[in-house]
Amino acid sequence: MKKHDIVIIGAGFAGMYMLHKARQLGLDARVFEAGSDVGGTWYWNRYPGARCDIESMEYSYQFDDALQQEWEWSERYAAQPEILSYAQHVAERFDLRKDIRFNTRVSSVIFDEEASTWQIATDGNESCKANFVVAATGCLSVPIAPEFPGADSFAGEVYHTGKWPHEEVDFTGKRVGVIGTGSSGIQSIPVIAEQADQLYVFQRPPSYSVPANNGPLDPQLQQRIKARYPEFREQNKKMAIGWGSRYPRNDGHVFDMTPEEREEQFEHQWKLGGLLFFGAFGDLVTDEEANEEACKFARKKIREIVKDPEVAERLSPRTRIFCKRVCADTGYFDTYNRDNVHLVDVKAAPIEEITEHGLRTSEQDYELDCLVYATGFDAMTGALDRMDIRGRGGQSLKEKWRDGPRTYLGLETAGFPNFFIINGPGSPSVLTNMLPSIEQHVEFIADCIDHLRQHELSLIEASPEAELQWGEHVNEVADETVFPSCNSWYLGANVPGKPRVFLPLLGYPEYLEKCDDVVANGYEGFVLS
Repeated sequence: MKKHDIVIIGAGFAGMYMLHKARQLGLDARVFEAGSDVGGTWYWNRYPGARCDIESMEYSYQFDDALQQEWEWSERYAAQPEILSYAQHVAERFDLRKDIRFNTRVSSVIFDEEASTWQIATDGNESCKANFVVAATGCLSVPIAPEFPGADSFAGEVYHTGKWPHEEVDFTGKRVGVIGTGSSGIQSIPVIAEQADQLYVFQRPPSYSVPANNGPLDPQLQQRIKARYPEFREQNKKMAIGWGSRYPRNDGHVFDMTPEEREEQFEHQWKLGGLLFFGAFGDLVTDEEANEEACKFARKKIREIVKDPEVAERLSPRTRIFCKRVCADTGYFDTYNRDNVHLVDVKAAPIEEITEHGLRTSEQDYELDCLVYATGFDAMTGALDRMDIRGRGGQSLKEKWRDGPRTYLGLETAGFPNFFIINGPGSPSVLTNMLPSIEQHVEFIADCIDHLRQHELSLIEASPEAELQWGEHVNEVADETVFPSCNSWYLGANVPGKPRVFLPLLGYPEYLEKCDDVVANGYEGFVLS
């Protein structure tokens, strides 16, 4: 059985950089990737309108300055094809593909205590051993679809935004139903509406969305940023929630301003676009009354855009803004002014079954030619749950996490030595700009492996005490905000039976300081042997 120094699961941005760092350490590395090429999230999510909600000049690698300088982005917010091209460029530039086994899904990862190594098996009956395993499986990589009665009986075309075909899908002249109005629904619905003869949007909870105000990226602006990239990147690390560093955030409080000043500030951030609306005031996630002012403003904007007052009311969320990830859209609410677009409130009239020719709610039958599930992901733990991962004493990771995931720093879990997770539960991950977060985790892991080698050590694992304290910390921080106040995928509430535990950590700068302190104190909280 072939033995590697390190096995990496996944060839998205995390897996690719982990491979690059492993090579720099002189490690024998193997990557297993379920897809046929690199890109991870941006390989699978090819749905119409798919686009990043972090500005392209920030959503990119910074580990290699020549790479930063040579790549030219075309838009403020890059679309999926351009991001995938960027990932492919990185793979070619660093010759990464030769160490990646594509079309191969890892089925089991079992720790051999006697040999202190991991045994990895794939769905292609391939097996190998490794001293270290890194799960670069992504936070949003396992699509979920509700189990509606009759789903298999539908005779038309069925798509999921998270598993979109590689070939173009043409909805021209067709009756299309889209189930779900989260980020992927909000991005795809305006594009599908331009093609479809009739589009029915089946919405349960409405979502807050701010126009992205996307457009071509000014070449002069791009050059100015490149000229000061180190300073620009350093600003990213100071963002409590990494949703854009190019624009200053107002740390003031909502009620420190007059109503007129408050309105002006909200309007300014709205025009900046997308997730930058979060930066309007410093207390929007910690003060419920302040949060409600932002909610009122966002609802007012929906009423201004959507001509039918009844439709506008159904599109207006009643949850706290920011308790779910705010979406960045291109013409989403305007789409409901089209004659061929129909909003169906399935909270008031639930979907009862999928039929051969469409969909039936408690009030009406809808005849459809195509059905699109925009129903999201089993976030942060889904990919790990779907592998048979067993640590010391044969303990199953899925069983250990039955009541909710437990990690230390989101990087390791007790009882699973030398098993690292990039952007795992308990790390800032999805509440940050993912590319810098990925690089920080990869560099932490690489430095850790190098430390072990230099000190003639072979194993590192989180201590149970550190893991327990860290889990308490993650939830204590979340409880001081509005984030746990609604049923979101941050809590796993979108997956039936999944335990309600707040999955990411709020506070990126503090997390970086914590990681630095852990290393400075001899990997405090980890057991090295």
